[in-house]
Amino acid sequence: MELRTLIDAAALARHLGDGRTVPIDCRFDLARPAAGRDAYRAGHVPGARYASLDADLSAPVTAGSGRHPLPDPRRFAAWLAGVGVGEDSGVVAYDDAGGAYAARLWWLLRWIGHERVAVLDGGYAAWIAAGGAVETGEPAPPTPATLRARPDATAHLTTAEVERALADPRRVLVDARAPERFAGAVEPLDRIAGHVPGARNHPFARNLGPDGRFLGATELRRRWVDFLRGASPTAMISMCGSGVTACHNLLALEIAGLRGAKLYAGSYSEWVADPARPVATGGEG
Repeated sequence: MELRTLIDAAALARHLGDGRTVPIDCRFDLARPAAGRDAYRAGHVPGARYASLDADLSAPVTAGSGRHPLPDPRRFAAWLAGVGVGEDSGVVAYDDAGGAYAARLWWLLRWIGHERVAVLDGGYAAWIAAGGAVETGEPAPPTPATLRARPDATAHLTTAEVERALADPRRVLVDARAPERFAGAVEPLDRIAGHVPGARNHPFARNLGPDGRFLGATELRRRWVDFLRGASPTAMISMCGSGVTACHNLLALEIAGLRGAKLYAGSYSEWVADPARPVATGGEG
């Protein structure tokens, strides 16, 4: 089974229990951090392991960091190995938020050099709608595997690098947050409302159809080419509030065959950690 971007529920069902495919449940709620694990215990894809955005897919927050710093790659690889992901494993990430959190795991695995990973298109709802089996509680510990981290240092940018990039008119900084947060009309999470000056808004939800699944590759390519207005995808820097839903836009670009964009890992929450950095309000994508 080729795992690169997306997988549907039927294909996942065929490969469960093959000893090579590891489903990982990424359900999470920023307002109620315990809700994701509670949902997992109430019902999940058989054999799935749970990944907490805060505890497993991020490093601890520091004074100058964003809300979800990238995890240490070696510790992250060790955690993956502990839940049964080895060098030859295929990983299927899913959530109940249109892939908003699953895409973070997808990007992290690609970042440390593990290519065999896909997001379950439509998430847990698609699994249930397809008649997928459900397991409850916490499964028995898996047999630990071996996984080596080979992080790509060029895959993401620091805040200092983003500040320098903003002086280059060829670079395109794209914010995946909802329009009202980008404009600064509301801000439920970060200390200052608004966006990085010069950024453009492409809410990650635009990558999805009404059914919660990703749009087809052709349509995604058409939309993103139009949005980039002639800029190369390699010129794009993807950001959001804390470097999570920014990965959704990167996944959409990969589906569309538009590769080479970078992640601003600290994103807006790290940008406003220093009150001296400028903030803009208003504007559209």
